[in-house]
Amino acid sequence: MKKIYVLDTNVLIHDPKSIFNFDDNNVVVPIYVIEEIDTLKRADGERGRNARVVARSIDDLRKKGSLVDGVCLNNGGKLFVEINGDVTQLPFFIKKDVMDNRILATALEVKDKNPDTNVIMVTKDINMRIKADSMSMQVEDYETDTYDISELYSGFDDLEVDDESYKKFIKAGRIKYDEIFDKEPYANEMFCIKNDNKNHLGIYNKSKKRIEKLTYSDIEVWGIRARNSEQECAVEILMDPNIKVVTLVGKAGTGKTLLALATALEQVVERKIYKKIFVARPIIPMGKDIGYLPGGEREKLRPWVQPIYDNFDFLTSNKGNEDKKAGEKVIAGLESMGLLKIEALTYIRGRSIPKGFLIIDEAQNLTPHEIKTIVTRAGADTKIVFTGDPYQIDNPYLDANSNGLTYLAERFKHVELAGHITLVKGERSELAELAAKLL
Repeated sequence: MKKIYVLDTNVLIHDPKSIFNFDDNNVVVPIYVIEEIDTLKRADGERGRNARVVARSIDDLRKKGSLVDGVCLNNGGKLFVEINGDVTQLPFFIKKDVMDNRILATALEVKDKNPDTNVIMVTKDINMRIKADSMSMQVEDYETDTYDISELYSGFDDLEVDDESYKKFIKAGRIKYDEIFDKEPYANEMFCIKNDNKNHLGIYNKSKKRIEKLTYSDIEVWGIRARNSEQECAVEILMDPNIKVVTLVGKAGTGKTLLALATALEQVVERKIYKKIFVARPIIPMGKDIGYLPGGEREKLRPWVQPIYDNFDFLTSNKGNEDKKAGEKVIAGLESMGLLKIEALTYIRGRSIPKGFLIIDEAQNLTPHEIKTIVTRAGADTKIVFTGDPYQIDNPYLDANSNGLTYLAERFKHVELAGHITLVKGERSELAELAAKLL
């Protein structure tokens, strides 16, 4: 039996093509959602862009027929725009002039008009789901692009082998996967190959169908070395020029951003493999925003990218430079030579970045669609590194299961051009490690 899905505004902004993702069921967009889309279309960044895409999509469908009577979608369903909804039917304690409540009233109207059909409201707003449920409205999150964080691909696994296989791997530096596996591993999956108390790290080469010893894991990059096996795996995929997309997932203090910056400096400044380092972060505050910031682009951006400066300070001090402003001087020098650009992620749309090393920090605050936008900016010979902690999300419409970072890691785990590792062991300090575990 066909269902009716009533979409909230945040679903359309999260995925502007969501109208077409409900199989052969009917989709209803309340008129109040159209009002909000109209307001958002002038917004800067991804929200404004998505609002404009939604408006154009619905307008294209309008040309095929009446939106009130329903327009046929290619998947067999229909799209309706519902203009009715009596807010006076809501409980007396619900504010009638709040847009969310008007959308909810419209959803209830659709439910009343279709008593024999399963009507489901879809929203990414947690409080909206609670209110809808309290009014006996069936409600769901939009989950077509979510993955269970507890089952997220880690990129790393332990592998116990017999004496003969271990000796063969150590001697030859490689071993065919079908000699020790029944099932083929994922592309660039890391393994700790063990035999009794001995162990060695390896990476799966998908094109050659074999597990090989790591090439770059033990090198020094910009004055630092990996401190644990997970960091060794991270350095391997960060330094491998054949791996174009890297996702580093881990809690605070595991070294995600530091390793990304160190390997970027090594490959741009020392080895000259790439022409320029681009570092960007989404502008999403933790807690209350501090409002407008004075100054030009550089001054306004500084508070948002301060963690990047902190990592540069650490890297320069690690190379023996005791100057307290050494990090800033290195950044200024690299920028003046055209080797480094630190900017807000907002400005990346429309860019094409050839032969660059692009680092997107705090990527857990990005939607899957925003991740797609960034990856499609990559020009020839560009490498993109996404770092983040899925458990520290400041975007109100994302969670550990629906953010773009975990989405990308799962979708790309079969791809030879991609590498992923989940960092577990904290290396920032003993206190930071305890806080990440216990708080």
